[in-house]
Amino acid sequence: MKLNLLVVAGDGIGPEVTREAVSVMQTVASASGHEISVTEKRIGGIAIDTDGTPLPADTLEAALASDAVFLGAVGGTKWNALPPNTRPEAGLLQLRSALGGFANLRPAFAIKELAVNSPLKVEVIEGADILFVRELLGGLYFGSPREWNKQTGEAWNTMRYTRDEIVRVARIAFQIAQKRSKKLTSVDKANVLEVSQLWRATVNEVAAEFPDVTLEHQLVDSMAMLLMSCPRNYDVVLTENLFGDILSDESAVITGSLGMLPSATIGGKVNLYEPIHGSAPDIAGKGLANPLGAILTGALVLRHSAGLEAEAQAIETAVRKVLEAGYRTADLARGNTTDFKVLSTTEMGKQVRETVSTLLSAQVS
Repeated sequence: MKLNLLVVAGDGIGPEVTREAVSVMQTVASASGHEISVTEKRIGGIAIDTDGTPLPADTLEAALASDAVFLGAVGGTKWNALPPNTRPEAGLLQLRSALGGFANLRPAFAIKELAVNSPLKVEVIEGADILFVRELLGGLYFGSPREWNKQTGEAWNTMRYTRDEIVRVARIAFQIAQKRSKKLTSVDKANVLEVSQLWRATVNEVAAEFPDVTLEHQLVDSMAMLLMSCPRNYDVVLTENLFGDILSDESAVITGSLGMLPSATIGGKVNLYEPIHGSAPDIAGKGLANPLGAILTGALVLRHSAGLEAEAQAIETAVRKVLEAGYRTADLARGNTTDFKVLSTTEMGKQVRETVSTLLSAQVS
């Protein structure tokens, strides 16, 4: 198997964490007799500086011609004064739209070794394993009209969904739930918003196609509280775009760091993969960035775009073993740091590579 991977590292810590993730993926693929061919292009702020646009035409062309796209991060204070449609984030939104992926998979899981990093009690988060399925191409982020009228002091955005948009993402969520605990929670604000009323009615329709999956509905405000008070009660969580963005970031406290969370966007022409964390320009280039979210995102690449399930699991197991051995990046080394071996970004990547190579060698023998 040969996977043609486009890497758009982007801004801030994006290049640092992406470099480690790609190295781990290539190590795993090579050990299994597969090949990952990497092409690199620009996106975000760096593309604005060099090309005058957050998504250059050659980047988009390469993305559409690839088997998968791996993104680092975009954005930074340097470009905050630009109009919204020309900022680095606009390039990411344009890329998502062009690739057509509408289902964003965002895992949030408890890791025993990182429980000390969570503000929640260990007994609350222990065993939590949630997968958010976030609709990614509709809602407030893409609805029109949208405008900031500085002359009148007004601004407006439009939350809009069609039944078909809801059906396609709901089906993916139900299909995933069938392979997990056969339980799905759909999040909306149906007591106030007409869009959410359409969302709930449509999800109920789709549920009839999956009688083996138990469906429940939660309002987004109560769900924000329930995720923190009883996260183990939830497995697959289906949300629209804005609610999913907020809730999945909130769920980072379950794992203990935003730097641990991967994501995959599927359902379109080409799958797009990106860690959930931002560009963190304040620590860029200092070797402090946590690459584990990006490395775990690499596991999703192997699982969803290469069909290499065993290799994906090997990466996930290696990350857990590295943490069990007491290795940490600065963001994870809280409390008594003498209990940990604090590593730089590149050192952590090397540790994961060595661990996964050992795991794969043991499997072969």
